[in-house]
Amino acid sequence: MTNSPKRLTTFLLAGVCAAATSAQAAVPEQCRTVQFSDPGWTDINVTNAITTTLLQGLGYDTQVDLLSVPIGFKSLKSEDVDVFLGNWMPAQDNFAKQYEGGYEKVRANLEGAKFTLAVPAYVKEQTGVSSFADLDEHAEAFDHRIYGIEPGAAGNNLIQKMIDEDAYGLGDWKLVESSEQGMLSQVSRAERRDKPVVFLAWEPHPMNLGRDLVYLSGADDYFGPNYGGATVYTLTRNGYSDECANVGQLLGNLQFTLDMESGIMGAVLNDGEDAGDAASAYLKSNPGVLTEWLDGVTTVDGQPGLPAVRDSLGL
Repeated sequence: MTNSPKRLTTFLLAGVCAAATSAQAAVPEQCRTVQFSDPGWTDINVTNAITTTLLQGLGYDTQVDLLSVPIGFKSLKSEDVDVFLGNWMPAQDNFAKQYEGGYEKVRANLEGAKFTLAVPAYVKEQTGVSSFADLDEHAEAFDHRIYGIEPGAAGNNLIQKMIDEDAYGLGDWKLVESSEQGMLSQVSRAERRDKPVVFLAWEPHPMNLGRDLVYLSGADDYFGPNYGGATVYTLTRNGYSDECANVGQLLGNLQFTLDMESGIMGAVLNDGEDAGDAASAYLKSNPGVLTEWLDGVTTVDGQPGLPAVRDSLGL
């Protein structure tokens, strides 16, 4: 039987509508907004920015909530957030154990990180301090103070534990809590006066690019071996990668490097760039990373992800 033009048009329109409906169903509605936890650290601000830039290019909405590490774990367990890219281990081991069963570990997203106390190189030259055991001998020079980051952070908790246990003779020292930027501002003030200062330091971070640091040895029982050698993991709320498989695929692909993170963080901290702008600039300059990261990933309407993200970046 020969179709009339009107019947054929109706048939084609129905097919287009069905295809569109099928494509729209590629990502469940509840998965189209992705919520991230950010403890206020520049490295996680940057990795969140990279990931949200990719997701927005795929057609997702994103939301980043500024939450301390313990509240972030609690929010994963209560399913108030979907993703946490900043599970530094073993520094966050206590929180990981406390909320065990309340989240899922996707993968390691950064290898070779480190996390312990450090001093500027001139302090080692002045005092000879190169290990935790050297600190208390020079307590007066340091004003009995160790500078940390925000209250509740795992690194602060480790420092306070050392003080509480009088490890390395630090029982009469004080932990000064503020924030990442507050701590680094204090370090900069001390540096301008060539004054001894000891503080929580880590890599990746542009603090390692802009100053000569000496990471202190000898605290393996607290920070772990290799100067607090750390691996950073991606966590999600329970069942998220099954429920939102496309985002789960992206998170399973994402792996960063020390130089990548430090460079983007430098643009944020030293040049005053917005993290999202710095992340976009990095992706435009290094488009090769997109191929692996977007392998098997689609847009929200089921189209290939790589060309969509490239187009969103103007590549």
